[in-house]
Amino acid sequence: MDGIDMVLHAPARLQIAALLSKVSEMEFAKLRELVRVSDSVLSKHLSALSDAGYVALRKAAEGGRQRTWASLTRSGDRALAAHVAALRAIVAHLPVAAE
Repeated sequence: MDGIDMVLHAPARLQIAALLSKVSEMEFAKLRELVRVSDSVLSKHLSALSDAGYVALRKAAEGGRQRTWASLTRSGDRALAAHVAALRAIVAHLPVAAE
């Protein structure tokens, strides 16, 4: 489908990218809490997004523990915008839901 990004097509990955688009970076545990997935599922999605160049991961010790922060790259931001535009184009003809 034209404009649909298969890396971002997975609902959890789309949610991760959308959350990261609102902040400079987010800590792994907070992201896991918001997306409501297990550590292993979040790790797999972040790896896929990182492999595509959409997310940058930063690891550092804090409070005596190794922590991971994720941030959306410029490439990821552009891919997210294009993907959302493609989704909007698909549903553009649908009537707006009544409130």
